[in-house]
Amino acid sequence: MGYELYYWPTIQGRGEFVRLALEETGESYIDVARNPNKRGGVPTMITFLDGKRVRHPPFAPPFLKSGALLIGQTANILFFLGMRHGLAPRNDAGRLWTHQLQLTIADLVVEIHDTHHPISSGLYFEDQRNEAKRRATDFLQYRAPKFLHYFEHILERSGGRYLLGRRLTYADLSLFQIVEGLRYAFPNAMARLERAIPRVIALHDSVAKRPRIAAYLTSERRIAFNEEGIFRHYQELDTQP
Repeated sequence: MGYELYYWPTIQGRGEFVRLALEETGESYIDVARNPNKRGGVPTMITFLDGKRVRHPPFAPPFLKSGALLIGQTANILFFLGMRHGLAPRNDAGRLWTHQLQLTIADLVVEIHDTHHPISSGLYFEDQRNEAKRRATDFLQYRAPKFLHYFEHILERSGGRYLLGRRLTYADLSLFQIVEGLRYAFPNAMARLERAIPRVIALHDSVAKRPRIAAYLTSERRIAFNEEGIFRHYQELDTQP
């Protein structure tokens, strides 16, 4: 039985980290909100979240349906898929380490989002433009290097091309997406930041060449970056660190 992924139909967002894992495994899944039939669309997700029908309702998308299981939160979904499909080690220490790396990526995702919405997600970017400039400048000067250098250090210690060494995990797929997104949002800044993280960039390039990922990236299933998701390109925020 295939999986059902519930996420917004027009953005990559946090759902993309789950999509990448599903694509890498080759498992069958339905991206429900993008389904053209009557089951698709955001209203379907809202109905599905009805507390009377779901014993443990998620707070928000993404969430994944697997048989009777309904799993929310990106890192939690990936923890589940990693155990099922070989995208994480079998031993407890390895699984928890992969999960820890994914939670660190989740922290980074929040900070990336807040570069363009530092005050409120309910306000337009134009309503917080000045604050966004200050936040993006700080992010590119201090926070992005701190996170990226951390992953560079982990790769150096791993002894292989991936975060856990020679074996790909879902955390590697997520770090690939981070690089992709930052290149879209901050191309000028990333041109400089990448010089100090050659191992992270090599990981990105290695993931991009994996057959299933390469096929996905050129398919219609891959939603293009846009100014509605986590990674948004505003030229005025793309300052050089």
